[in-house]
Amino acid sequence: MPWYALRENYFQAVSHIGAIPIAMPHEISLIPHYLNMIDGLVLTGGNFDVPPELYCNDAVHEKVTTKRNRTNFEMEIAKGALAANKPVLGICGGEQLLNVIFGGSLIQHIPDSIDTPLAHEQPNPRTEAGHKVKIEQSTLLYKIIGKEIIEVNSAHHQAVAKTGKDVTANSFAEDGIIEGIEHKSHRFCLGVQWHPEYHISEADKKIFQAFVEAAKA
Repeated sequence: MPWYALRENYFQAVSHIGAIPIAMPHEISLIPHYLNMIDGLVLTGGNFDVPPELYCNDAVHEKVTTKRNRTNFEMEIAKGALAANKPVLGICGGEQLLNVIFGGSLIQHIPDSIDTPLAHEQPNPRTEAGHKVKIEQSTLLYKIIGKEIIEVNSAHHQAVAKTGKDVTANSFAEDGIIEGIEHKSHRFCLGVQWHPEYHISEADKKIFQAFVEAAKA
């Protein structure tokens, strides 16, 4: 039978800094009620991909797997949260979905798309760093973290290709893969390609702290 699951560290990432986490079943009819309940939205990662027909007309890569009900729900609640000016934080696949919502596109499978890519599906545990990321100055992410180079974990085979309308790429891996995005027209709309809920560095904690502070405003 179908079931829902979220890692405990997603909840702890916000509860440990004074926020109340609420998991939401993927019922589109309940979105108006959910939006009345929440002050901010986290789009979590997952072992699936955004359906390619939402951002391109290319053939679907053999490595692509989808969860259409979840994607439909997350797209609609993200649009609702953004329209209501609520802070939105997208993590890994959540970052990719944000980019698609704004009209951007994705790389369907990194190893087949760029030369000499890093191991973005790192072989070592997610509680450890996989590679470094360079953060662009004059971005929200840089303002939050205050550092140009940080180490991050990595668990993805897709990434942002073309950024959506008014979307800024705020960080890059050493192989050129976009590692984070933000939107110019929203007070807090941030996406990161890594998993800051693991808190492998102070930078990860600062991302959630900034999100919660924005939700309180």
